[in-house]
Amino acid sequence: MDQLDVNVIRESVRKRYADVARSAAGRFEYLTGRAGALALGYESSLLDGMADETLVTFCGVGNPFSLGPVHPAEAVLDIGCGAGVDLVIAVHLVGRNGRVCGIDLTPEMVEKAQASMEQIGLRHTEIAMGTAEAIPFDDESFDVIISNGVLNLSPLKEQSYREIFRVLRPGGRLQFADIVLKGDFAPEVAGNLDAWSD
Repeated sequence: MDQLDVNVIRESVRKRYADVARSAAGRFEYLTGRAGALALGYESSLLDGMADETLVTFCGVGNPFSLGPVHPAEAVLDIGCGAGVDLVIAVHLVGRNGRVCGIDLTPEMVEKAQASMEQIGLRHTEIAMGTAEAIPFDDESFDVIISNGVLNLSPLKEQSYREIFRVLRPGGRLQFADIVLKGDFAPEVAGNLDAWSD
């Protein structure tokens, strides 16, 4: 894939999720928001304290926390953090001695995630612009990397996984939920920007 194609795909994804930053309602063919999180097995008690402005943008496809524990004092990175639903949960799991960071390629989502953290008084978080293909953190920085419905959006998946493993500490864990394609895209779908950003 040449650089122009990658940039065009990224811009299409960015535009789609700039709209989702206002609300995910009606933009996907599955439950979103609080109802979507509950349907995916998120604990109601962890969602209760979240602002509606945060929950309304939730459009995850699974529950990365169901794949294994996140321990107190661990460092967690959320790739494609959106408005911060998984960030808030991770902060509660790692406690005051942990570290939680998030990246998103959509400025509107980064701004919303920062506001979500400030609104509930979570200070030991860092949210930055970034992509899975170029994670803006040092080598071996995280014990756990989570992601929810984001890695499928990357046009450079091999590079994304190299970056993930670069920033994971030895023995670290990748816990992600995503959409998986069985088989190949038809040529007309592979070149469709809407298909890339869904």
